Amino acid sequence: MKNHPIVSQGEWLAARVRLLAKEKEFTQQRDRLSEERRALPWVKVDKEYGFDGPNGRETLSQLFQGRSQLLIYHFMYGTDWNEGCKNCSFWADSFDGITAHLKHRDVTMIVVSRAPYSKLKTFQQRMGWSFKWVSSSTTDFNRDFNVSFTPEEIKGTVFYNYEHRKFPMTEAPGISVFYKDEAGTIFHTYSCYGRGLDAVNGAYQLLDLVPKGRDEADLPNPMSWVRHHDKYDDSPFEASEARVSV
Repeated sequence: MKNHPIVSQGEWLAARVRLLAKEKEFTQQRDRLSEERRALPWVKVDKEYGFDGPNGRETLSQLFQGRSQLLIYHFMYGTDWNEGCKNCSFWADSFDGITAHLKHRDVTMIVVSRAPYSKLKTFQQRMGWSFKWVSSSTTDFNRDFNVSFTPEEIKGTVFYNYEHRKFPMTEAPGISVFYKDEAGTIFHTYSCYGRGLDAVNGAYQLLDLVPKGRDEADLPNPMSWVRHHDKYDDSPFEASEARVSV
């Protein structure tokens, strides 16, 4: 931040207007990209999946809750973990406020993890979240959508974010989208991973507006600063021997 140019109000306004033109161009490009995303072909979902959650056992079809569109956030929480991933928790802190609005656009949004529902419920209560969270621990759902891997698989390469690559953990984050037609047939329409998830992280969108931005360039890894929101230095929570997840 040293030696940052300091100018008059008029010079600042001129620079801001030049940037505004680029911002508008980017917005138009994003709109065109969104149209292409919605125009992707679909894949019929033939497999039966079962999930455990606050309503007991439910099928993928039931998770739509009477709507035609279902958006699922794949939250990293392994079956043997003592708490959910801190990075996914950073994302999930943005979810509660939007689910009510999505319902009024024919969209149900839920969160899915492999950990047993009892663990999800306990962690959710600790974090103060109210969105619907279900467990896929007894199905192939996470593996079919390329967000869960075996310990043996991560010794080599796994298929994540549409490429074979090294991945350090047995769980990965992502978003998957589904559509159900009037006949009850379900289709997989879209999935994204990695930086594709940035758009739904409200904190990152705000950090991109401030002078220091995300301020992660000099960190050991970009998100090493992130904590569960009750574990920052000014938070009262005292961490137990919980598993560290990234």
